[in-house]
Amino acid sequence: MAHCVLIGLGSNLGDRAANLWHALEWLPPAARVEQISRVYETAPWGITDQPMFLNQAACVRTKLSPGDLLSHLKNIEREIGRQPGPRFGPRLIDLDILFYDDLVCEQDGLTIPHPRLAERAFALVPLCEIAPDFMHPLLGLTVAQLADQIEKEGISLYEPPRE
Repeated sequence: MAHCVLIGLGSNLGDRAANLWHALEWLPPAARVEQISRVYETAPWGITDQPMFLNQAACVRTKLSPGDLLSHLKNIEREIGRQPGPRFGPRLIDLDILFYDDLVCEQDGLTIPHPRLAERAFALVPLCEIAPDFMHPLLGLTVAQLADQIEKEGISLYEPPRE
């Protein structure tokens, strides 16, 4: 059975838009991309003295277990060139499992739903575009309801530079 997984993508180093695109290209065949949000430019969160991020959300279908999917996402991050760095610091690419069906789990290095999702407009705004009615299994609120409760300052649709 294929599982519905919602993934958050982010990049603030290098060619940010290309990094997002490459990550989406490398998800298959392990994870079939069904829907993607538009790209948003967002202010950094946590460590604020760093470049602006591009963020996006994707809905994928996969037969991988949560742990195997996480391994696949970490491999994609390494292929794109992500290096270890400070938590919340700059990165070429960041791929997070936000929801995996309605699963609630906490394993070594993996918590589903993403533990800080309800605090992060940079994840909720693109996610709301593709899955507004998805119900957070712990909070009992939809993605749209969570997005309505959070400040969205510093988030705008990304307009690629014109050449």
